[in-house]
Amino acid sequence: MPRVVFFDLDGTLADRQSALSDAVTSLCRSRALSADAEQWLRTALAERATADDFARLQKAFGLKASAADLWQEYVDLMAAAVTCRPEVLEGLARLRAAAWTIGVITNGASDIQRAKLAGTGLAPLVDGVAASGDLEIRKPDRRLFELGATRCGVSLADDGWMVGDNPAGDIGGGHQAGLRTIWLRGRPWPHGLAYAHHVVDDVTDAIAILLNETE
Repeated sequence: MPRVVFFDLDGTLADRQSALSDAVTSLCRSRALSADAEQWLRTALAERATADDFARLQKAFGLKASAADLWQEYVDLMAAAVTCRPEVLEGLARLRAAAWTIGVITNGASDIQRAKLAGTGLAPLVDGVAASGDLEIRKPDRRLFELGATRCGVSLADDGWMVGDNPAGDIGGGHQAGLRTIWLRGRPWPHGLAYAHHVVDDVTDAIAILLNETE
């Protein structure tokens, strides 16, 4: 039986929030944006970022730069700012050495999520990626999990795992996809949502659980 695990990206493998703050600060300085524009942008991008956000920014504040240029600069800045801790990279390398197939299933625009994977050093450790922007659907939609499995060359029927910090998207979606789940605690747990198979404080704890499955 193949060993298969899918990870969420933002808030699970990578620290989006600190990178977001740094990227927005750099973009606003680069483009000499007003304090009002900066605050608008921070609010708009708090949960997720798309090219449409920058089209709205450009229009709302009458910016000379094109929305496409603003978006690309933001993507580049995020890729440079986002981080993945060395112990997480080492844990994923250990999973691969133990013959695990590793996928990433993430909500977010395709270009920026793949730029983050490259910028953090995660890309070489991942067998396949499914971003919500690929199909314009978001977790917990089962189709995104199916796409992730296909891109990893596996099946959702292979008794895999889903690891993430979002209760509804990662854990609820994982359950609907027939996966066992590990939740990184932190967000409020929605009433009525089935519990994860394991609850941990750090993604390295989740990797340890998976490695224990191998032994």
